[in-house]
Amino acid sequence: MTQSRLTGSRIRERRLFLGHKQSALAKAVGISAAYLNLIEHNRRRAGSGLLDDLARELKTDPRSLSEGAEVALLGALREAGQRLPEVTPELHRSEDFAGRFPGWSALVAAQHQRIRDLEHLVEALSDRLTHDPELAASLHEVISAVTAIRSTVGILSGGGEVDAEWQSRFMRNMRDEGRRLSSAAQGLVEYLDAGADQDMAPVVPGEELAAYLDRRDHHLSELEGLNAADAQEIAATIAALISQVGSLQTAAAKDVARRQFQQYVEDAVAMPLPAFQAARKDVTGDPSRLAAHFAQPLPSVMRRLAFVPPDAEAPPVGLVSCDGSGTLILRKALPGFAVPRFGAACPYWPLYQALSRPGHPLRAVVEMPGPTPRRFLCQAVCLPREALRFDVPPVFEAMMLIEPVDDAQAHGADGPVLPVGSSCRVCPRSDCAARREASLLSANPA
Repeated sequence: MTQSRLTGSRIRERRLFLGHKQSALAKAVGISAAYLNLIEHNRRRAGSGLLDDLARELKTDPRSLSEGAEVALLGALREAGQRLPEVTPELHRSEDFAGRFPGWSALVAAQHQRIRDLEHLVEALSDRLTHDPELAASLHEVISAVTAIRSTVGILSGGGEVDAEWQSRFMRNMRDEGRRLSSAAQGLVEYLDAGADQDMAPVVPGEELAAYLDRRDHHLSELEGLNAADAQEIAATIAALISQVGSLQTAAAKDVARRQFQQYVEDAVAMPLPAFQAARKDVTGDPSRLAAHFAQPLPSVMRRLAFVPPDAEAPPVGLVSCDGSGTLILRKALPGFAVPRFGAACPYWPLYQALSRPGHPLRAVVEMPGPTPRRFLCQAVCLPREALRFDVPPVFEAMMLIEPVDDAQAHGADGPVLPVGSSCRVCPRSDCAARREASLLSANPA
């Protein structure tokens, strides 16, 4: 998202219009008031994730902050005009339409945004209904209890003689199964209520941590600049950070967080933030050169690229990783590049291609479907997670860096643009050879 020099001024004007205090807004988005003050005076750039958080708190569209309301409206009209391929509105006259009929223009833009939000909600709900382990377990419990009750009722009402002692046992079983059904149904209702919104409550330990990292844009300033030789300081800092994370409620989630925070510290010690940011400017677009510069493995550099704060010269990047089974382990999504919360992703992602070619880095420009297709540069590599041993087979992990690209960069890349999706359930590419199941969406809606 291109930002003008007046982004900070628009944030400040919107905040003052709503009557929010600077300190309260800063706390709501997880930054310091001093940093927000620098942003509002156009002395610091707000990253894409932070800009989205600010827009949410200020109840406006991110583009109205980064580009101005007029540009945002025209952009929304153009996107709405491209939604249905069989309908060809006069896109070149969208500015004239917005100027003559601002009310109708705002309505069209709002409906377009609403449709897009509903599509995202359908995608999230479908992903959840198909793969959510907690939901599957709850439904299995309900079905199991219902089946047991039906079997007992069938025996008691079968018309034959039932001994009084066995009849009493069957009645006790039916009572116990009824209680189990009631408890399971209540738990299912509470679970669905807890995750009724689009963001949805975490259901597994990794999800609890992912929700927190998304709010922090995956950058943890508390873990920067620690002394590698002081193991006690590192352990204490990690423990303090875990205790501050409200979403980490279970011991399993805290254990996952501890391992990931330890990895973050190791990367930060090997590639200190100031030196890494300076070197990054000299080797734009090639993580392998950074790996050679810092003498670090390529996956460590890719994690560092995704987790350091973005600036004007280095926009935010996304990151996903998976093990040999294809299970997604690490997720940092980008706007326009959807990452499924549960289940398998698109097999055409370079991430999965790298699994079949360990040690061989891959690079490809991919295109995500949508009303306005988005293109991304994906760089992937697959390496053993631990040192190779003779007594056990290697455990491989693949990692993929995701960066947005424009049409000029896409045309300059090696090879054709590769059409991909998020997951089959919500991908509109009906003619895809890798499709595993029917899609809820259609490439050409009626």
